[in-house]
Formats: sequence, structure tokens, C-alpha cells
Amino acid sequence: MNPLGIHAFVWSGGSTPDDLNRSLDRSVETGYSLIEFPRLDPQKFDVPAFAKSLSERQMGIAVTMGLSPAHDVSSEDAATVAKGEAVLREAVSVARDLGATKLGGILFSAHGKYMSMPTAKGRQNSIDTLRKVARYAADAGVTLNLEIVNRFETNLLNTTAQGLQFIEEIGEPNVYLHLDTFHMNIEEANPADAIRAAGDRLGYFHVGESNRGYLGAGSIVYAPLFDALLDNGYKDTVTFESFSSAVVDRDLSIITAIWRNTWDDNVALAKHAHGFITDHLESAARRRAITRTP
Repeated sequence: MNPLGIHAFVWSGGSTPDDLNRSLDRSVETGYSLIEFPRLDPQKFDVPAFAKSLSERQMGIAVTMGLSPAHDVSSEDAATVAKGEAVLREAVSVARDLGATKLGGILFSAHGKYMSMPTAKGRQNSIDTLRKVARYAADAGVTLNLEIVNRFETNLLNTTAQGLQFIEEIGEPNVYLHLDTFHMNIEEANPADAIRAAGDRLGYFHVGESNRGYLGAGSIVYAPLFDALLDNGYKDTVTFESFSSAVVDRDLSIITAIWRNTWDDNVALAKHAHGFITDHLESAARRRAITRTP
């Protein structure tokens, strides 16, 4: 069974020590084995102390992030790209110090809606920067996982095919794809085929509903996606992600257009998601056992 993770924004939109510890405690209480945090500012909390808390609770951690326009590594401006590289390197270091082996998210551009097409120079700047950051991350024991997101959240990588080509051009073995059912539901012609196409370059996987709320209460058909994960031999973490205006970071709510409460009771939401994902993984395994029996 794949380890199950949950995004910290299910629990809190803040990043104070109290917010971090409350999110950690709730994740343990609802049965998850990994918690995903957005990029954490090491100036705002005690990194060694929180790493100890994670270890004591036997809780894994993944760190994800999106770059701001001021740190856009796909910019044509050399100073902006340099600032972005510094931010990515710091994120790698914090992930390492917390015991995380994955840094995911929109690492290749700013996170937000662009008003123009990507340029060849900007795309190459992103590739060149990520190549350098990947080498730094390799020394830290961290993989880079590029999240393929919809057209309203980046102009650079919207499909698995684009992501695979981008990774090939980076050329570093510790760079993977981070796929998300919410985004695939918008951009991929066939999300299950996209998962299979990712193959062994799939490094991290988000499960999120089309309306960002309860799994199964939207338009995504999940059975083929879990079948594809199994066909891929993907045994890594499957992480639940959901946003509601009830609990979310203000900046992220604007970027991702969370204008209403998709849920109010986060404990009930988390418990439901845990059961939903577990049931779908088990059902996929049963289908596979039946269809692959000689």
C-alpha cells in the first residue's frame, strides 16, 4: 500500500510554530504517514526542533512551493533568475534539514496567471537554473519534482508530455514529475494515459477533486487513475490536497481562486479522504489481480 500524505493547508493557512505543530498533530490523529508543507521560512520557526517532532511522530514530510514573479526562473531578466535560484537552493536546504527527500511544486516558473507566452530564452533560463539546483539537491539527498499545473497557474508546463521533455533537457537523474489529478482533469486529453506516460519519472502524486473539496464530490473519475498508478509500479506517497476559504493562505487563495468554502470540517474531510484513497488503491489492486491472473 502506498504511504498516504496530506497537505498542511487542510489544517492551517499559517506557518507559525503553533500552526506547524497543530498540522502535524492532526495529520497523525487522522492516520496519515506524511505531511506536505508549503515552502517554510527558516527564520520563522526552529528547524531542528520541528525536525525532531516529525521524527518522534514517525511522520514523513514533503516540501512544495511556487515561485513569486520576483523569483521567476523562467524570466528573461538575469537578476530575477538569480533570485529565484537562491530561493530554490534555500528551499532544498530547509527540506534537507527537516528530513524531507522531496521538493515539489511550481519550481520552474512563477506560480500564477501569465499574460504572455513563454519565451525561448526564459524557458532555457529555467532549464539551466534547475540543472544547477538539481545538482545541489542531489548532494542534499533531495529530489526535485516539477508540478504540472493548469494554464491559469503557469504558462510553461501544463501537460505531462511537456514536463517529460523539460526533464530530459535538464538532464539530471534526480528531477521528476509531480502530477496532480485536479490539474490533469483540466489539461490532459487522457489523465490515466498521462500517468502511464510519466513512467518512472513520476516522483510525487497529488489527489485533489475538481472542485477542490471532498473526493468523489466532483467530476473526476478516479478508478482509471489508480489503475494507471498501479500499472506504473508507483509505490511512493499519494498525497491528498484540498483548499477551502475556511482555512487557506491568503496569497494562495488568490492565485488558485479559492473564493468559497468547499468544506468547513477539516477533520471529517481528512478522514474521508484517507478512506477514499485507501479504498481506491485496494480496489485497483483487486482489479489487477483478477485481470492479470493466468
